[in-house]
Amino acid sequence: MMSKETVAYIGLGSNLGDRKGFLDQAVALIGQTPDTEVCQVSAYEGSEPLAGTDQPEYLNGVVQVQTTLSAQALFAYLRRIEDCLGRERSTRWASRTLDLDLLLYGDAVIRDPDLTVPHPAMHLRSFVLKPLAAMSPNLMHPVLKVSMATLSQRIKQGSFVLEPDMPQLISIAGNIGVGKTTLADRLAQALHAEVLYEPYDQNPFMPEVYAGNAAYALDSQLFFLVNRAQQVGRDTLVSGQVYVSDYLFDKEWIYACALLDERQLALYRKIYTPFAENVTPPRLVLYLHDSSTRCLERIHRRNRVYEQGIKEPFLDGLDQAYESLLNTWDRSPVIRLDVTRFDSLDSVHLARLADELQHYIEVHHADH
Repeated sequence: MMSKETVAYIGLGSNLGDRKGFLDQAVALIGQTPDTEVCQVSAYEGSEPLAGTDQPEYLNGVVQVQTTLSAQALFAYLRRIEDCLGRERSTRWASRTLDLDLLLYGDAVIRDPDLTVPHPAMHLRSFVLKPLAAMSPNLMHPVLKVSMATLSQRIKQGSFVLEPDMPQLISIAGNIGVGKTTLADRLAQALHAEVLYEPYDQNPFMPEVYAGNAAYALDSQLFFLVNRAQQVGRDTLVSGQVYVSDYLFDKEWIYACALLDERQLALYRKIYTPFAENVTPPRLVLYLHDSSTRCLERIHRRNRVYEQGIKEPFLDGLDQAYESLLNTWDRSPVIRLDVTRFDSLDSVHLARLADELQHYIEVHHADH
């Protein structure tokens, strides 16, 4: 009886010697692997070494195959091909003539001592996701249940490494009234994380600003700048600890541009820069999005007196500024969440979201 054919995806990489030559030879040898047929080969593209290592640039690609081999047997053949083409195995981030990763094997989830499928870091690597999205944009990640096109969009052209010795900060971004604090509370509980709130109720100048008194706008912005910079400072957050903040520090510049006049903004820029250079970068950004109309409805329902004068055009301007910022964001993955899809986020869907987020940060679970 013939074994079932499975579609698998293999990542290619080389940064030593004739990189293209090694990748071409690898593709040819994969095609010679028993019971395995090469279906598609992506274009090769260069990528910077991971983890800031000082080594030559990589050339990467992805191969789609059909095979009747088991995942373990296919992986064993890939190791042999690496050895045949001069791969030397030393430290984790060392340069290599050839790197072959079994990225996906159908929809299988494998957790063996020597083989993890899907590849545990593929959702953080643009040199994997970009060719996968080009070949099979609607292909779903078997664990995350998200398409390759969406996973690729989350990291754009970046590639990221989980760093357990860094503070694991998840920052929630979005317009006023979109639900950032509510989600931060629930995620912090699900992830056993510490929640960081923006100190809007402590700002003595903000009611004046929202009342239209522009003379207090700079004072208000500096109050937020100092407090948020202290809250997420590099010397404040603890390495390895998970945090969820109900703001993205970079919103400071969005609000400064919206509220300050030209002279105030020029002064604010000089003060802002040294503070911004000393904040902890988020490991992940959650971008909540909803219409200005629905945000304004929530603002009215929560009935903070100083917010009741906010108008839709002001929210529209903030929305456009957030879109501009996060469409070019390259410092961490960005997961966009349409608020209309989780306004009634039940415990099951919250648990699924929390589990998905854990693949983007390094979480250490305490023993109970």
